[in-house]
Amino acid sequence: MFLGSIFLIILYLILKYILAWINYFNSLDPRLGDSTWRFSYDYPVIGERDISDLDDKNFVRLRRKKNKIVLLMYSIVLIMFISSMSLMSQFLLFFFS
Repeated sequence: MFLGSIFLIILYLILKYILAWINYFNSLDPRLGDSTWRFSYDYPVIGERDISDLDDKNFVRLRRKKNKIVLLMYSIVLIMFISSMSLMSQFLLFFFS
């Protein structure tokens, strides 16, 4: 139980760090929007490039970096959810057995 709590605290700190990066990327270009929880407005299309590097190289690269960070944020949130359910079950087993 103690290690699970420490693990959740560490994941929370990592999540706060990732959210700071997302806010930083949002402040670099107003076209990215202010949303923290979703990918940028131009969704990548499989097999085709929606905006090529030749059109606006800096924006496209910034958008791709932000999308990678948002994907990392979602994976951390998923890991936190699974580990919190595990920690909750350990608490319940400890108190009810």
